[in-house]
Amino acid sequence: MPEGDTVLQTAARLHAALAGQVLTRSDLRVPRFATADLTGRTVLDVTARGKHLLTRIEGGLTLHSHLRMEGAWRVFAPDERWRGGPGHQIRAILGNTGHTAVGYRLPVLELLRTDEEDRAVGHLGPDLLGPDWDPAIVLDRLLARPDRPLGEALLDQRNLAGIGNVYKCELCFLARVTPWLPVGALPDGALPRLVTLAERLLHANRDRPTRTTTITSELRTPPPRGPGPAPVLDSGRLRPRPPHRVQERLYVYGRARRPCLRCGTPIRLADQDDRPTYWCPGCQSGPTP
Repeated sequence: MPEGDTVLQTAARLHAALAGQVLTRSDLRVPRFATADLTGRTVLDVTARGKHLLTRIEGGLTLHSHLRMEGAWRVFAPDERWRGGPGHQIRAILGNTGHTAVGYRLPVLELLRTDEEDRAVGHLGPDLLGPDWDPAIVLDRLLARPDRPLGEALLDQRNLAGIGNVYKCELCFLARVTPWLPVGALPDGALPRLVTLAERLLHANRDRPTRTTTITSELRTPPPRGPGPAPVLDSGRLRPRPPHRVQERLYVYGRARRPCLRCGTPIRLADQDDRPTYWCPGCQSGPTP
């Protein structure tokens, strides 16, 4: 499921394949932009903003895409067979002499002026993986609606950008509260700790091929603010606690009816705002459906 960490990885792959290269192929398969021709223009950069992707192109243009639940961008070599879905699911093709980027099942795809990017991403809160990260702003926005369930508040990209349903469930577990607990009912000091943990958790996974929340050693040190990979701590090794947790990458998400890694209680599953939500009734306090 695309969230801030995987969208950042997608941006890095697209940037490596397209940036600085002249487009020799351009095909936007959405009615509004079907006649747009970007061939002959140089791709300047590809960047992530929360869960949005911005591909900036010579001439003051930006191709804005959002993956939501099932979208994906794939990069292929010239003679490589395209893999990512049937042809009718392709929404965008951007190619140069060395690579072709293919966007599958993109629910959001629009071409806009680069100086008008705020139309697409201006509503977003501070980006957990971006240079604009500001926990004070995030706390103010979360506390502005103290009666709102924590899970819903964490998913609201206007509060903080980058958290999706997986991280929502995992963060609530790590905070030992249910996603239905009102933001204002969190114990004293719990919300600032949760916001700090969210940043560290996404940074720990920004370069990891498979999202993992059960390895916690790197969460104890603040991540660097700036470019470059997340730090590898503990003398080059990531030490799990306890050892048996290495086999489980997530504490609760996707583990309905399986025993909690912490207390052994079966994990529960219910919908919150039409999203599957997992929690441990033994470890997490607060209201439930």
